[in-house]
Amino acid sequence: MKIDQFNFAGKKAIVRVDFNVPLDENGKITDDTRIRGALPTLKRVLADGGALIIMSHMGKPKGKVNPKFSLGQIVDAVSDALGVKVQFAPDCAKAQEAAAALKMGEVLLLENLRFYPEEEGKPVGIDKADPAYDAAKKEMKVRQKEFAKILASYADCYVMDAFGTAHRKHASTAVVDEFFTQENKMLGYLMEKEVTAVDNVLGNIRRPFTAIMGGSKVSTKIGIIENLLGKVDNLILCGGMTYTFAKAQGGEIGNSICEDDKLDVALSVIEKAKANGVNLVLGTDCIAADKFANDANTQVCPANAIPEGWEGLDAGPETRKAFAEAIKDAKTILWNGPAGVFEFDNFIGGSKAIADAIAEATAKGAFSLIGGGDSVACINKFGMADQVSYISTGGGALLEAIEGKVLPGVAAIEA
Repeated sequence: MKIDQFNFAGKKAIVRVDFNVPLDENGKITDDTRIRGALPTLKRVLADGGALIIMSHMGKPKGKVNPKFSLGQIVDAVSDALGVKVQFAPDCAKAQEAAAALKMGEVLLLENLRFYPEEEGKPVGIDKADPAYDAAKKEMKVRQKEFAKILASYADCYVMDAFGTAHRKHASTAVVDEFFTQENKMLGYLMEKEVTAVDNVLGNIRRPFTAIMGGSKVSTKIGIIENLLGKVDNLILCGGMTYTFAKAQGGEIGNSICEDDKLDVALSVIEKAKANGVNLVLGTDCIAADKFANDANTQVCPANAIPEGWEGLDAGPETRKAFAEAIKDAKTILWNGPAGVFEFDNFIGGSKAIADAIAEATAKGAFSLIGGGDSVACINKFGMADQVSYISTGGGALLEAIEGKVLPGVAAIEA
């Protein structure tokens, strides 16, 4: 069922959102992007004359109640965003009375789903090597289904609108749907936008297609990189993984971050890029620092000839030009991962050069998708969110979709 075709009038809708928002030490939200992203779906339920039950996780409480991760801290913010006073259920699995009493036009926010281990469906307190693990896992799957059944009992229909957790087979994302008919379960507006954005990048490619993969480790991105090598025209690899590639090719990288056990993988990527006719763009120079700090002494040096005691923390001026060259004429652009330690203001130049080139290409008609927490943080830090086509709310989910994996949270609705 498409959300636009559904009438929520007189119905209670339980909506899985991603309200895993960052909080400061006083429990105040520092970035409400995820709440704002869910508003079109939430407001649609209320506008139709339905009642709204919101469920989400926050942080990683590992199946235990932890006040630090209580969604009670964001009730006022959600109320303000919706323009409706939000009620709060302090136990997500014991909210039957609160849900039953909910009147049309009212809103109920459930406490953190991950306070229950059944949400993630993983056995707690038992190691995978333990002979009893398989039995514990089987038992947990039964408990997970029961937990999902309780959540489903609160409502008449289910809306999945949490792209950030769509890659997880959790009770609230890929099990609860089993208790609703096909006509009473659907993707929310945010999920529809995310799925369409990924399809625009991977299923509806306009060329040239440039992908920018940053971050510290080759190991966390290798599946995505290999999948992209069969699709892109230009592949920029930047950030900390630069130095694994430099060392793999015989370079000296000083104290730079490096995965010594992935040198062969780096060489394999270089060979696969050649075999696929992909223009692989790697850093040729860098901004090296004598310590990992914003106030470090710096020098520009070749990415494969960094002095001992120094470490590469950002892309150098020649590398930035090469990145911009590979981006400026692209028609499809994907960016995941910064080019340097952008948290330090003195090492944001490489990431800013990428952002500027993406904005320029987007202004000329390219479709640009920004995904992953750090890339989104970069764009927001530079105040350039309105200069790209789409900013994804999901890090891991987006990467798995790009890698070509089926997302359980999408498959559950579309099955």
